[in-house]
Amino acid sequence: MALPQPQDLRVADEAEQIKTLDLLFEPSPAIHSTLLPIVRDAEYTAYSELIEACRTRLASLASSNSSANPDETLLSILGSHPRLGAKKVDSAQSAAEQANLQGQGEELAKLNKEYEEKFPGLRYVVFVNGRGRPEIMENMKARISRGDFSKEVDEALQAMCDIANDRASKLGVKP
Repeated sequence: MALPQPQDLRVADEAEQIKTLDLLFEPSPAIHSTLLPIVRDAEYTAYSELIEACRTRLASLASSNSSANPDETLLSILGSHPRLGAKKVDSAQSAAEQANLQGQGEELAKLNKEYEEKFPGLRYVVFVNGRGRPEIMENMKARISRGDFSKEVDEALQAMCDIANDRASKLGVKP
């Protein structure tokens, strides 16, 4: 499945714009409401430009966020990514990206739980990028130990955009 030409996305119908956001990020009404204005705001010559504009918008949303006063829209966006190692993963892109994370399911489930208790409302998001489960779990443990809510939000948003750029390069663009 290929993406539409980025310069055509601004004037595409809403269904096509939503489908594109779902392919780049994850299906999420919060992502749609937050990022559709970015899609419609400018003509982009490359998906990397669009994704950077989305990252800037998400970072702006995150700047007013704190563990004491979490932004529900931001939490919904971050929660749209499936838990690592989850048995049911909604998007085909996430399932393929997590293919290297087979085995050690109980330990990963335990770390997901520990992470979500440490950072209420957040879900651990990382750009797997071919790394195996042991390396990912070490990263997860380090981030739990660091205990910095704001840095977690920043890392999760950056990971979402890294994932989106990777997906755009793999999906390709319709001729």
